[in-house]
Amino acid sequence: MDVMGDKATLLETGRFVPSADRDDPGAAAEEMQHRVAAEAGDVDAMSVLGSLLLRRGDLDGAESLLRAATAAGDRAAANNLGVLLHQRGYVEDAAGWWRIAAVAGSAAAAHALGRHHRERGDEPAAEYWLRQSAEQGHTLGAYALADLLEHRGDVGAERWMRTAAERGHREAAYRLARALDRRAEQEPPGEVGARPGAGRSPLDEAEQWYRQAAARGHRRAALHLGAILEKRGELKEAGRWYLTSAKDGEAKAACALGFLLRDAGDETNAAVWWLKAAQDGDGNAANALGALHAERGETQTAERWYRAALDAGDVNGAYNLGLLCAEQKRTAQADQWYRRAAYAGHREAANALAVLLLQGGDALGAEPWFSKAAEAGSVDAAFNLGILYASRGDDTAALRWYERAAAAGHTDAALQVGTARLRDGDEQEAERHLRCAAGGGSAEAAYRLGTVLDARRPGAAAPALGEPAARKTECEEWYERAAQQGHRRAQVRVGMLAAGRGDVVEAARWYRLAAEAGSRNGAFNLGLLLAREGSEPEAALWWTRAADAGHGRAALRLALLYARRGQLAEGQRWASRAVELGPAEVAERAGRLGEALRQELSA
Repeated sequence: MDVMGDKATLLETGRFVPSADRDDPGAAAEEMQHRVAAEAGDVDAMSVLGSLLLRRGDLDGAESLLRAATAAGDRAAANNLGVLLHQRGYVEDAAGWWRIAAVAGSAAAAHALGRHHRERGDEPAAEYWLRQSAEQGHTLGAYALADLLEHRGDVGAERWMRTAAERGHREAAYRLARALDRRAEQEPPGEVGARPGAGRSPLDEAEQWYRQAAARGHRRAALHLGAILEKRGELKEAGRWYLTSAKDGEAKAACALGFLLRDAGDETNAAVWWLKAAQDGDGNAANALGALHAERGETQTAERWYRAALDAGDVNGAYNLGLLCAEQKRTAQADQWYRRAAYAGHREAANALAVLLLQGGDALGAEPWFSKAAEAGSVDAAFNLGILYASRGDDTAALRWYERAAAAGHTDAALQVGTARLRDGDEQEAERHLRCAAGGGSAEAAYRLGTVLDARRPGAAAPALGEPAARKTECEEWYERAAQQGHRRAQVRVGMLAAGRGDVVEAARWYRLAAEAGSRNGAFNLGLLLAREGSEPEAALWWTRAADAGHGRAALRLALLYARRGQLAEGQRWASRAVELGPAEVAERAGRLGEALRQELSA
């Protein structure tokens, strides 16, 4: 009757918990029955009664009963006698009784003996006895064996960790989940290796074991389960697990719950959980509180929390202090905090420090920090290095860093690479990078991509009367994307394409947007459109705006307009202006017109 064998958690904690049934009349009656039977010489009763007293903490009363039962050959009593002696500090005596019980087949004793040998550094003996325990179906033995094998890097560790987890050991379930989680991070997306439960990804399996451990009260399992669910977009369930973990004292869960609440618009409760996490030493939560107060303009409170984050070992605290000081124009302090974070390996702090130095005119001092940040993976630093080299005229080095930043998804870097490839005549590579930049939201890239595609398409004739206008081409779609972001040249080009399709209203809309934003070409084209529609006075206003901005053709149009009206002096003035502005063919026409007007004026 291996009674205490299933209570080996008592050994693990090093404490004995008094029986909850001590004052229960039924339990008291049962204990009395065992006592009467034990006094009559019943070995099983001695063993059971000894275990009850041991659990209660009555070591003196338990010892005599357990020794008597052990002498009669009861292996459970031998195991429990070992537990009792271990509690009294007689470790070697305890190991001796555990050995006797283990040899007799007690899985609990084998587990205890294995733990004893491991504590003394005798790993071969520990493995032998833990394996004996595990193979007899002892859950704690399986877990302890897995822990030992994992410590040694033995591939067999996962099998026993899985066995313990399947038998309900929550720490085993958590550690198995962590191992599967790490494997999921290393495996290429979609790859499922040969393993138990084939057909499921490691992450799916990890989630299952996290759930099992979390359901049994493992707070870190609840945290990781919440992270998986949050990543998958299941925010409500993620929040429930974060809350469970946070209430159990897991600071990281409280911090994660704060971010979840903030993203949901509940900044007040987010701050409550961040405060709890920060008070428990979570640097990330302290940084979040600092950022919250900084947004409110409470810079002193923000600085206090950033310092708390730094004290908690979070180097982001120093970086954020640098940002705070830089915003307040406290350049010397910003430099100090950026350096502290940068020396600790914070790549964005190294980039920020380099920018600060560059702004102060120290390009030589900035370069090594840009390089350090870029080599550590800062995309912004790689782009900034490209700008630095380009300013020195080293286009080859600049392009190399632009390409590196572009490969990591930097929109402006992709635009620079695309532009450089266009200059080199490599249209295919240029298009690829311009598509990346345009897709990332760059209006200039969208416009340039439109010009590349525009140059390839055959010229299209205006639609015949009564025929539907042609569908928009891809180049026009890119022009429109840039135009909608306020790109003036793109707006003019969209207007021209709309006019080519015969859509005068659409053309006028885009020309007007460009003209009002200061585009002289937009103002000139709008004037042409209005003049064709019979709105010559308004056309003159837009041509005047364009000519004043340096548009030669607009000046020539004004000269012709005033000449037709008989306002010869005004016409001559605009003709002279057109000669100045050019281009050559405009200057030539304007010169002839100006001469004719001069002769007429002098006649």
